[in-house]
Amino acid sequence: MSYFALKHLHVTCVVLSGLGFCLRGWWMLRDSPLRQHRLTRVLPHIVDTLLLGSALSMAWLSGQYPFVHGWLTAKLVGLIAYILLGTMALKRGRTKAIRARYLGLAIVAYGYIVSVALTRNPLVIG
Repeated sequence: MSYFALKHLHVTCVVLSGLGFCLRGWWMLRDSPLRQHRLTRVLPHIVDTLLLGSALSMAWLSGQYPFVHGWLTAKLVGLIAYILLGTMALKRGRTKAIRARYLGLAIVAYGYIVSVALTRNPLVIG
């Protein structure tokens, strides 16, 4: 697969992953039974696996790696924060208020990752 095709797959998965997370967050806040639907539990894993696989493939093809390039290191750290915050938001937060706060923080982390990807600069300039 070409780098161009991988990049398009990656960007598509970024959008699907972010929209899916926001939708699941909305359902969590509304106590929707759709959160427990089989597709809701399986589809994010498929999208995120494609997202990670395309990212690793692009890094390999381009020769750009985390801990060598600062912006990729920032994306990796942001991704870890996003995963941890998202887990607290959707599963592990004790109360809905706590989960809502983690949801907001996870969305901020997602925005940071996207901004770093677009600018290739780990510093958020407001």
